[in-house]
Amino acid sequence: MKYDVVVIGSGPGGYVAAIRCAQLGMKTAIVERYNTLGGTCLNVGCIPSKALLDSSEHYHNANKTFADHGVRIESLKADLNQMVERKNGVVKQTCDGVQYLMKKNGIEVYHGHGSFVEANKLHVKGDEKTTEVEFEKAIIATGSKPITPAAFNYDKKRVITSTEALNITEIPKRMVIIGAGVIGLELGSVFARIGTEVEVIEFQDKVLGTMDKDTSKELRRSMKKIGVKFHLGHAVTEVKSNDKGVDVSFKKRDSEDILNTKADYCLIAIGRRPYTDNLGLDKVGITLDDRGRIPVNEHLQTAAAHIYAIGDVIQGAMLAHKAEEEGIFVAEYMNGEKPHINYNLIPGVVYTWPEVSAVGKTEKQLKEEGIPYKVGKFPMKALGRSRASMDTEGLIKVISHKETDEILGVHMIGARAADMIMEAVALMEFRASAEDMARISHPHPTYTEAIKEAALGATGNRYLHI
Repeated sequence: MKYDVVVIGSGPGGYVAAIRCAQLGMKTAIVERYNTLGGTCLNVGCIPSKALLDSSEHYHNANKTFADHGVRIESLKADLNQMVERKNGVVKQTCDGVQYLMKKNGIEVYHGHGSFVEANKLHVKGDEKTTEVEFEKAIIATGSKPITPAAFNYDKKRVITSTEALNITEIPKRMVIIGAGVIGLELGSVFARIGTEVEVIEFQDKVLGTMDKDTSKELRRSMKKIGVKFHLGHAVTEVKSNDKGVDVSFKKRDSEDILNTKADYCLIAIGRRPYTDNLGLDKVGITLDDRGRIPVNEHLQTAAAHIYAIGDVIQGAMLAHKAEEEGIFVAEYMNGEKPHINYNLIPGVVYTWPEVSAVGKTEKQLKEEGIPYKVGKFPMKALGRSRASMDTEGLIKVISHKETDEILGVHMIGARAADMIMEAVALMEFRASAEDMARISHPHPTYTEAIKEAALGATGNRYLHI
């Protein structure tokens, strides 16, 4: 069978790319090595982790704050098995939705591992047979896998990644997490809320290493309140496991003194690597860079101009919505259009509670680039809406150009920050100023009033609300 476009990988980047190609009139096929569509995000990433985050937050609130609201519950218990069952239901509904979209848009689905054998030919090795697929153009959207160094002895039983952590059905007494990035902190939140003693070991001196220093500090403070213990500036030297648990050895970066801790599980969350294994890239003249990524040009074309790559396999943040935008970009470019992506305005979100979100530049980046700036901050505890809901942790931070007042970055930690960040994204897309943001009418009482207040701070004015 010959297609105008074949997409390898059915995650958010791949399935969105396939749909857009089909909408534009291209005969399209998608190749997925697993039995279900949706990739890491829908099956073992974004969607299931958010389901567990929400379930564990409901339990945590029932346990810690409902009484203050006048809601009293007797004999409260966390049922992790039911949380996982509900999570599995959410995953199935979402993946079935992708399958429906493939059928609705006339996209042929091939299950099996795809690999290039010639410039315009792909072999898809399934469980029972290998199918030959010919194409005019191809899009590589095979995503990423967790990084698991040999010294950590990853066994998928006691030494685990996020994939296995999402299917633990009995509440662990203790868990060690290696890495204080997004994945480590999100899953650390899930287990800490339901009663697990959580220790996080991080090589850098702060959590969320690439994000704003103020939001990083606030989140660490918040997670310590729910019992998470942090070892910042430490390096793990060895992980050993047995049937009952793990022994983790680690040390301060500037010391040779070895520390040890024991736990039921060790979760490796130090990042992800592009997944390009056995793709046959050498058959089409594509060579990976020093970090295992596929090099692309400004049109997301690889060294073979008729083959494109998007998402986690190329440079940039490993975010589902970034991959989606790139999928749409490639489909429209193939169709002769002139699409555009502003990578600076792709927001990042951490789904802890309080949530963390950001778009644009951090203060550190602006200092390094020599760009003059000014800052406005507003604490959530000063907001009436936050006090009403008892979500008083966090702050909003607006950074604007010192001379032009153009908004350069917005960083948030607080209730519903994941949703509120879109106000900043929209305004920055149209190059608005902090004054523009401050003059927009925000409904009262809402969390978004904190954005208005932070923007006022950046313009040199102070608070209007309490």
